[in-house]
Amino acid sequence: MGTVVWEGVRLRDVLKRVGLSPEAVSIQATGLDPDYVTGGVDYGPVRRPFPVSKALDDALLAWGINGAPLLPDHGYPLRLVLPGWVGIGSIKWLGSLEVAKTQLTSPWNTKWYVMTGGDYPPGEPPLSVNPVRSAWELPFPATLPVGRTMTLTGRAWSGRAPIRRVDVSLDGGTTWRPAELRDRQGHGHPRAQHRHEHPAVRGFGWSRFAVTWKRPAAGSYTVLARATDAAGRQQPLTTPFNDNGYFFDAVVKHPVTVT
Repeated sequence: MGTVVWEGVRLRDVLKRVGLSPEAVSIQATGLDPDYVTGGVDYGPVRRPFPVSKALDDALLAWGINGAPLLPDHGYPLRLVLPGWVGIGSIKWLGSLEVAKTQLTSPWNTKWYVMTGGDYPPGEPPLSVNPVRSAWELPFPATLPVGRTMTLTGRAWSGRAPIRRVDVSLDGGTTWRPAELRDRQGHGHPRAQHRHEHPAVRGFGWSRFAVTWKRPAAGSYTVLARATDAAGRQQPLTTPFNDNGYFFDAVVKHPVTVT
């Protein structure tokens, strides 16, 4: 996967220019999209707060990507980018940023994008950093030719740290072995005044993995991949239930037929 370069400005530079109070704790980004109405309730435009600490770390205001302006579907003319965080935090069609000395809230961090139901107690914090995940680059289900040695590939990613390893199983979890990591990114830095590299360059994006499968016999198989990041977070075998199915990060049982 090639390097992705955002074109824009670091949010911390903007905040420094306008003057950020040392007492500020929360920033709310609001989009210019139409008000969200559901069940007869008008919740207003999409908006979601995030901590000042994230703003001062790696948040971006982006107007382009890979040398071209943002596409309309991607937030043209300006969007917020919160690397490593749940996608709802990277507000598109950015219209305003509200800075406060108290914790701001919106339906998008109290009603939605919080864990509810199952074993989750009330008052869970809003979703922020993405978990560790992996996926095979195969159809679901997949059909592969019998009697051939094949290289199976996939991608693993984490919102917190680089992918350190991916373990794979070609027999439904009975045996495991480490996969080869490819396209591992370094810890780069912006190369120009108004350009900032996507977290993949810092090692927080996608890492490709590969494993050789030697001449499998005809039959039905379940292939598994389990990623671990440099922060020690590992994909669980199962994900606890929550009402909206957020943050599914369990090891996926990928069916394969060799014929």
